[in-house]
Amino acid sequence: MTVSVEARIARGVGELPADQWDALTGDNPFLSQAFLTALEESGSVGAGSGWDPVPITIAGADGRIAAALPAYLKAHSQGEYVFDHAWADAWHRAGGSYYPKLQIAVPFTPATGPRLLLADPALATPLLRAAEQVCEDNGLSSAHATFIAPEQVPLFEAAGWMLRSDIQFHWENRGYASFDDFLAALSSRKRKDIRKERAAAQEGVEIRHLTGADIRSEHWDAFWTFYQDTGARKWGRPYLTREAFTLLGERMADRILLVMAFIGEMPVAGALNFIGPDALYGRYWGAVLDKPLLHFELCYYQAIDAAIALGLARVEAGAQGGHKLARGYEPVETWSAHYIVHPGFRTAVADFLERERQGVAQDRLYLAERAPFRKA
Repeated sequence: MTVSVEARIARGVGELPADQWDALTGDNPFLSQAFLTALEESGSVGAGSGWDPVPITIAGADGRIAAALPAYLKAHSQGEYVFDHAWADAWHRAGGSYYPKLQIAVPFTPATGPRLLLADPALATPLLRAAEQVCEDNGLSSAHATFIAPEQVPLFEAAGWMLRSDIQFHWENRGYASFDDFLAALSSRKRKDIRKERAAAQEGVEIRHLTGADIRSEHWDAFWTFYQDTGARKWGRPYLTREAFTLLGERMADRILLVMAFIGEMPVAGALNFIGPDALYGRYWGAVLDKPLLHFELCYYQAIDAAIALGLARVEAGAQGGHKLARGYEPVETWSAHYIVHPGFRTAVADFLERERQGVAQDRLYLAERAPFRKA
């Protein structure tokens, strides 16, 4: 017997009951209503941004949200970190319109997490069918779910979505009691290199870890300056507005770790991290002085220190960055899933993804062999 399921689209996560939404997120900080509504209310997503929130939900028999997708209508491919510009170019050359598309993701956040928010696992396929229907009914070219938690990849595959793999560099906590304990697992040369890097980076600055009530408005003012500089160089313009940091600080301070370097009482550099139930997520960094190696210290080594102190299983330090390998961050596979409406274009993309996956797998093996750990 076929059971009909009704899916609904909201105009933002802020329209949905916070307790019902958060009950589905697995305590992931980026999927929390606090985080997503901070983006909405600050204007970081919404009108003019190219990210229009359209969360898709299915209610259970009790009327509460039983399944949800954090979804956005996208007018471009910026802020996703899974690059499909070549697909868009090919589709446009063929006379089609690739945008808008449906993006199932956390905006500007290449951190793994659930993308199917489920109280009932049986609703996974109906939820994805709803996303497909949104594309077909509204003339969208495609739907894309990025940085999917590994345990959810089979759910997308079972629904017939095409899988794409890539590589990130994560640090894994193998029960280390201290940073020196971690260093002991590395080769002698790498231990010496990292100790020298840390000493040079820390010279002349004081590094402080700020969280909760310790983070004040002047710290956000300083970090905004750092973030603007990095954003302008990397993306042309920063993705987040200044108001976003104020709202995040008000709503999520206990889940934020701001690592800042000071000269005297003047902050000169900083790295923003979010604390999850089992991971520390590095997001943004910036500086107002050019100090060699300070980036590695604030973003990678201080994150390891914090993860060990907090008893977290790993550090996810963001997209790309082969330089992380020498600093004890190991290559891991990340996943996205894609639904293409046009059958011919879908076949072409499937062929491309098959070849790409083989190359990514080879790259990951190559990189893993060059990790700095002592050989058994």
